[in-house]
Amino acid sequence: MERRGNMMDYRPDIKVVDATIRDGGLVNNFFFEDQFVKELYEANIKAGVDYMEFGYKASKDLFKREEFGDWKFCDEEDIRRIVGDNDSNLKIAVMADVGRTDFEKDIIPKSESVIDLIRVATYIHQMPAALEMIEYCHKMGYETSCNIMAVSTARESDIDQALELLGKSSVDVIYLVDSYGSLYPEQIRELTHKYQTVADKYGKQIGIHAHNNQQLAFANTIESCTYGASYLDGTMSGMGRGAGNCMMEMLMGFLKNPKYRIIPVLRFVEKQITKLKDEGVVWGYDVPYLCTGILNVHPRSAIAASKENNRNYADFYIGLWDKE
Repeated sequence: MERRGNMMDYRPDIKVVDATIRDGGLVNNFFFEDQFVKELYEANIKAGVDYMEFGYKASKDLFKREEFGDWKFCDEEDIRRIVGDNDSNLKIAVMADVGRTDFEKDIIPKSESVIDLIRVATYIHQMPAALEMIEYCHKMGYETSCNIMAVSTARESDIDQALELLGKSSVDVIYLVDSYGSLYPEQIRELTHKYQTVADKYGKQIGIHAHNNQQLAFANTIESCTYGASYLDGTMSGMGRGAGNCMMEMLMGFLKNPKYRIIPVLRFVEKQITKLKDEGVVWGYDVPYLCTGILNVHPRSAIAASKENNRNYADFYIGLWDKE
């Protein structure tokens, strides 16, 4: 496997993606105050972040509007309330889940939108529907990515087929997603090589979105970067579902491109993230997340255990094992 860079230089192809509102919104049902979102937007601009993911394009037929904040739906007027016409170098992204997005109704032409990138999220068995969404968004003028979720549970032959289909599609970026936080750097290295081989063949780029169940989100992100990933996801202080994600402040401390600046990130964390934690918003590593990561299962049971402050860790692990 070929390394693509080292710790003393930087690659101009690297793009940093802030997913704080989207992945972090899974912690608080997307009820962020406008001031939080506005200050995050401004901090990302100052820090040199390339993309800011505002949230989901979720179907209002499937999700009740009153039960979620604005960023579950990312209506055009709500994004523009924060960014105006986005007169900056920061690009705007949203995520569209296969089966949970009325994409032909809610995704308007790029010429009418401040959004730049549509990130299509799919499980591997939904690939035909994902390809339909990708082609639609591409024709509407957007950059597109495909985030194949829970890849740690997929058969290798299915991954190979999915990557070939995506290589032949109009997608710009193919994402390696460790949804359950179960993968180790050696596995990430091998998967990155697999993804990168297809990307090189078809002229695509690849990205990495890591979860922190085993406290490896940062390690896995920089390992994938070393072997070819260009799009690197992070969130402020790792804010995200369950154990959270790769910490943006750690990523900014690692990258050597002088365009990236850590101080605006640290200022945002000290002002806004600490406030959320003081208000009782909870995310981050805990033993139940470690257990689900080790066993490569969805963290929903660990999320419930964390909310219940269940510290019977051994029994929790045994219960997971019995289910397996």
